[in-house]
Amino acid sequence: MFHYTVETNKSLEEAVESLENRLKDKQFGVLWTFDIKDKLNEKGLEFEKEFKVLEVCNPKEAQRVLNENVLAGYFLPCKMVVYEDEGKTKIGMPKPTALTQMVKDDNIQAMADDIEQRLIQCMDQSV
Repeated sequence: MFHYTVETNKSLEEAVESLENRLKDKQFGVLWTFDIKDKLNEKGLEFEKEFKVLEVCNPKEAQRVLNENVLAGYFLPCKMVVYEDEGKTKIGMPKPTALTQMVKDDNIQAMADDIEQRLIQCMDQSV
């Protein structure tokens, strides 16, 4: 699977807030949140599902990854999503390890695995 996704009984806003707090605990910050529903509606397109994309970064990890292999920067910052699907709130992300396989660098892969495990912990603790 290229992604990791969990389901929660929290509202979308509660899930976003919980995720942001867990990310802070692991020294990750949310650079920005993109509300896809609002943006599509603003452009005159109908889209009624709540879907937020969070761009997530730990500056020290970004520096470490880029110093190791600049091509890994194509996958920065990490992307996480919080959305509603069939009455449930879901939190998900593409797995950093799945993305960085394309770089074919064992050191980058190890770094991605470490980051992925910390992000999974944040997601699991947000439900």
